[in-house]
Amino acid sequence: MSSDELSTTFSALADPTRRAILARLAVGEATVNELAEPFSISLQAVSRHLKVLERAGLISRGRDAQWRPCRLQVSPLGDAAEWIERQTQVWQSRFDRLDQHLQEIQRQQREAQT
Repeated sequence: MSSDELSTTFSALADPTRRAILARLAVGEATVNELAEPFSISLQAVSRHLKVLERAGLISRGRDAQWRPCRLQVSPLGDAAEWIERQTQVWQSRFDRLDQHLQEIQRQQREAQT
């Protein structure tokens, strides 16, 4: 995943309404009206959120006559999770090295005091 795609994914995930929409779609596909139901915002605002999610590749919209169900697309979420995991490993390694260094300093201080 390119950094631009990753930025688009994280930008889309930054909004709590969009995260709630994705959580609902994790249960199964839904129409715009069904997705808008729990929110106290206009249908137009929900549609704008859906467009952001669609541009990020996080959802797709089907077409079944007049019914246009939205579906969750997990690939961008997986890519974001992989990036987070890599960063976690890098930082965990750095913290482990820092911890070892601090322990070594403490050991040397104890030896110097004896």
